[in-house]
Amino acid sequence: VQLQASGGGLVQAGDSLTLSCAASRRTASNNAVGWFRQAPGKEREFVACIDWRGGSTYYADSVKGRFTISRENGKTTVLLQMSTLKPEDTAVYYCAVGKGPYGSSWPSAYVYWGQGTLVTVSS
Repeated sequence: VQLQASGGGLVQAGDSLTLSCAASRRTASNNAVGWFRQAPGKEREFVACIDWRGGSTYYADSVKGRFTISRENGKTTVLLQMSTLKPEDTAVYYCAVGKGPYGSSWPSAYVYWGQGTLVTVSS
């Protein structure tokens, strides 16, 4: 499974941005998908995940209420809609396909990772 993350860019604080994660194989539609991010000098951290059906989502406290994760296109594309962006949201965002159908905040629960897309939020 190959993952293509896109949609990053430079925005101002308070703006919105939508990231997209497209999977190359339909098998990804049977697995959970998660978004993680890594800011300069920091460890990778969990952002959000969605189960294989798209009916169950889970968010990090830092993005809850501002970010929305969803599935579309036969469940092989996962979106991360980000609003009210803050400078502390600046990071490289990675999407990943889980080992199973249900999401997790643990990176070890994911088997395939995309290359990342950079989001920069200016103050």
